[in-house]
Amino acid sequence: MELHKFIKIDEDSRIPKYQQIVDSVIQNISSGNFKIDHKIPSINSLSEDLYLSRDTVEKAYSILKNRNIIASIRGKGYYISRTKLIKKLNILFLINKLSWYKMEIYHSFLNSIGSNAYIDLHIYHCDETLFLNLLSKHEKAYDYYVIMPHFKTEDLQHTYTTEAVTQALNKIPKTKLVLLDHDQIPIGDNVLTVYQDFENDIYSALKNGIKKIIKYKKIILIYPEKTVYPYPKRIKQGFIKFCAEHHLDFDILNQVYNDMVLLKGDLFITILEDDLVNLIEQIRDKEFVLGGDIGIVSYNDTPLKALLGITVISTDFRIMGETASGMILNNEKGKYKVPFNFIERKST
Repeated sequence: MELHKFIKIDEDSRIPKYQQIVDSVIQNISSGNFKIDHKIPSINSLSEDLYLSRDTVEKAYSILKNRNIIASIRGKGYYISRTKLIKKLNILFLINKLSWYKMEIYHSFLNSIGSNAYIDLHIYHCDETLFLNLLSKHEKAYDYYVIMPHFKTEDLQHTYTTEAVTQALNKIPKTKLVLLDHDQIPIGDNVLTVYQDFENDIYSALKNGIKKIIKYKKIILIYPEKTVYPYPKRIKQGFIKFCAEHHLDFDILNQVYNDMVLLKGDLFITILEDDLVNLIEQIRDKEFVLGGDIGIVSYNDTPLKALLGITVISTDFRIMGETASGMILNNEKGKYKVPFNFIERKST
């Protein structure tokens, strides 16, 4: 079958010719003209048949390859590789790290959007270069770009964005960009954003738990200053604001140290899971009563923390994912702040 005859170009159309090729291939798959494993014309052949530049056809084929619609076999050419999900939304989902919290957002997004989309998940490990390479590789290949932007500096400090990242995000059409987890990227007001406010969230959550907190003599935040996956400084700022406003004795430590001096009346707020586990072990080894002699509040909730009775301050990750998918499906715009709560359990 001479498939090139089915690929049409409208010279009078305002749609770029490379996009017309992409749309034509997808339309022919939908109508049944192109089937899986059908060979399609080479880049050189199609460019000659349609009187187009080789670069135009190559760009179209690159988009089709990134969307897994066609595949290339060395020495043989290009073939239709996927005939399902063509009419569905194609979404690139970029997260900064592989943690329970991030995956909870992803899975709630996936379950909520259901069969309406094909989602590619990528992890960029807070690395600017890897993030930019991923965006460049998948440029113009997706209907939506769902991104959780968190990056690390050379000295392992947290930053929401960089100049290069902001420039790259500004190249994505605002109608296709979805930002999750925070709203600190300076790219205008028309971007769909589902976020938490790290500074005011911890401040408000601790304020809601003030009756439990004030029974302790000293509040100690374990805030990791330099980690592979750094945390926003606004968490620390919100904690300081809360303690100062309520005249509480407080301290900020980089980690839970082995054989740390523990005193009755201490309340610890931990962020990293390793610090939480280390602290619980030391409390038990030194025969303190958790929730009586010493208290613990952990940042970000998990099913295991609920099972162990650990008090938490946490955003609702399920709502974050569900809200983002719902806004995409309903073609909504604007910002939505996810609830952040103080969840009281036995550890306080």
